[in-house]
Amino acid sequence: MKFPLPPRSRPTTASGWIKHRVGTRYSVSLQAFLLLLILLSAAPAAAHGYIVRAIPDDRAVLERAPTRLQYWFSESLEPDFSSMTVRDQAGNTVATGGVSGDNAALLSARLPSNLPDGAYVAELRVAFASDGHVITETRLFFVGAEVGGVESAPAAQAANALEVVWRALLLSAALLLLGTFSLYVLVLLPAWGNPAHAAGLLPPRVMRRLSAIIAAALVVAFAGSVIAIIQQAMVLFNAGPGQVIAQNLWSIVRAGTRFGDLWTARVLLLALVAALYGASLYFRQEQPGLVHPFWTASAWAMALVIGTFSAGSHAAGSPLLPWVGIVVDWAHALAVGLWAGGLAALVLVLPVALQPYSGDTRRTALLAALTRFSRLAAVCVVIVVTTGIYSSLNWIYTPSDITQTPFGGALAFKLLLVAGLLLLALAHHAALRPERFARWQAVVGRVQTFLPTLRLEAVLALLVVGAAGLLSATPVPVPPFAQDALPPPTGTQTVGDTHVTLTMTPGGPGVNTYDVTVTRGGQPVENAAVRLRLANPARDWRGAWETAESAGGGLYVAANADIDRAGDWWALVNVDNTRAAFAWTISDDAAVPQWRNPGLLNLLALAGVIVALAWAVYPLARRVYRRLDLNPANVTIAIGAVVATTLFIVIGVVVIQTTQAQYDATLNPLPAVVNPVLPDTASLERGQALFKASCGWQGSDWMALVERLPRTRDEALYAAVRDGWRTLPPCAGLDDRQRWDVMNYVRSYEERGMRDE
Repeated sequence: MKFPLPPRSRPTTASGWIKHRVGTRYSVSLQAFLLLLILLSAAPAAAHGYIVRAIPDDRAVLERAPTRLQYWFSESLEPDFSSMTVRDQAGNTVATGGVSGDNAALLSARLPSNLPDGAYVAELRVAFASDGHVITETRLFFVGAEVGGVESAPAAQAANALEVVWRALLLSAALLLLGTFSLYVLVLLPAWGNPAHAAGLLPPRVMRRLSAIIAAALVVAFAGSVIAIIQQAMVLFNAGPGQVIAQNLWSIVRAGTRFGDLWTARVLLLALVAALYGASLYFRQEQPGLVHPFWTASAWAMALVIGTFSAGSHAAGSPLLPWVGIVVDWAHALAVGLWAGGLAALVLVLPVALQPYSGDTRRTALLAALTRFSRLAAVCVVIVVTTGIYSSLNWIYTPSDITQTPFGGALAFKLLLVAGLLLLALAHHAALRPERFARWQAVVGRVQTFLPTLRLEAVLALLVVGAAGLLSATPVPVPPFAQDALPPPTGTQTVGDTHVTLTMTPGGPGVNTYDVTVTRGGQPVENAAVRLRLANPARDWRGAWETAESAGGGLYVAANADIDRAGDWWALVNVDNTRAAFAWTISDDAAVPQWRNPGLLNLLALAGVIVALAWAVYPLARRVYRRLDLNPANVTIAIGAVVATTLFIVIGVVVIQTTQAQYDATLNPLPAVVNPVLPDTASLERGQALFKASCGWQGSDWMALVERLPRTRDEALYAAVRDGWRTLPPCAGLDDRQRWDVMNYVRSYEERGMRDE
């Protein structure tokens, strides 16, 4: 250490005694605050996913039973651990379902046809992929008329006690490890580092205390990880710990879920840190110079460990720029770790480090460490505040979310306590520097005794941490855009004695499911060949023909993402040799809301985060700047290179976008003429009669044209009907509408092949 070793003594001057007492009491207060912060900051987060669209709505009264129940969630689900059971009012199971293969955020169940009137309850058991939380809730609908005495139940929000334990253990240990390694690198080495101490550059007693903290934190972290995977398997399999261990269920969770992926990454990183720590102990005698780089590398590895928590946090399910939310949450957690975890390590190290010193030497050594740590803590506090504001605004949409929801109430309570805590901390800061805050002596004088106000600060800190735990365990408000839904479009076509009903849900751009119900004479048609195609006539675009899967009872289902924008769309349904065609007007409002665009407050909050992070890296940037060779030639070259690179990137992006747009326009230009005639059975029958009477197409060129149909646009077929194609003559004596009828009939050969009509 750079300081001499005078005999240990108490301060002899009044000012020295006050500073000594203040330092001792303030350290006790900070230590109590930190321990509470670390233990309670790991309060479990309630499952933050929620239903954004339900068909049918809860407690809906329907004239007839729907063909399927569908519930879209705000984030993806674990398919193997999410399910739905539908029961009638007597408790009998009428249907089961699970996660859709086309949309991981959709839970659906097919219902049998002709369900009798009554009440039906959908029991949902949902495991969210982002954090592994499992919720159960029930949804209710009625067929015929509402039935009394049957109620739905919202998802239970009570925290799992075992989850509280492992989150508290694991997160607190991770924060302490990050803080300890960072304190060593950023504070203790600059303050007390001495080449005389080869192993770690700090006195052996300090290194021993730091090593003990690291070892204990690693043990707690691994213990918390073991509890975490067992508890997650218990929840997912609804099993006890003995069954989870005996049947190796935990390994299924580890290998088959996103929670398991993050858990594995976290454990491997912790194992790396343990290996580096062990290597530093093993080589400290023979290669003492390796201690410093090993511990520095461990600090970076712990930053990645903290990142695994953010990847499975509330931010992962945010509807607002989720990747930005994860990065901001990561910055928030890193700042908490550097500040809170570092402070915990500091208060545990200081008694040992300062033990040989007294008087001014002790105070000088103490100030050398506290001055550097206070700078780091100040930066971290700013980052914590700005990132906390941004993260809160991810879930606050309207003023009523603050005044009328439990989440908003918990947030307001926490902010009120934080304001009081910051004011008290500012008063203490001023009291310790009276020469700088002379104008505030009337206020500062009230806290100069320190002991009562430090106790008050500790109480406020405890309340703030409790409020943070309350906030993290409180369900987030359901956004307004997830509460309003348009009814799914439904239509029925009757062709001869066949009735075809098509329901498209949710009926907006994105992934849609299509339920086709086919009946004849009031009886469901089984084993029919049902195929479906989506078309956008305004763009002269058609999707592929898809086979609808039979679900029994005359129900056939399909799903795709062909509808990619709002506008007028056609849905063509072929049932054996029968064509039903439906015209839809698709609205963006009907899409399932999975995200939202940032508002002004979100952008301002994000700007605050960017400024805070820029301020944090400014000292490093300034040191780099001072080392630069800033002669005019170098500056000119650097500026020219930056400008040229920027222009090259901008021009490249513009060229790529322009080229892509031109390529798309070349492949799929807007049609010069748009088909105005829905290709339903009536149009096909008219087209067939006109084709036979007016066209006379046959031979090899007719076969070649049929073969080219999948890659031929409607306007090209229309031109062939009007003007002829190769040796095929034009269809004579037709007006525009009749030509479109013929075109629709010719197009039907694409799906039917070369069968004679």
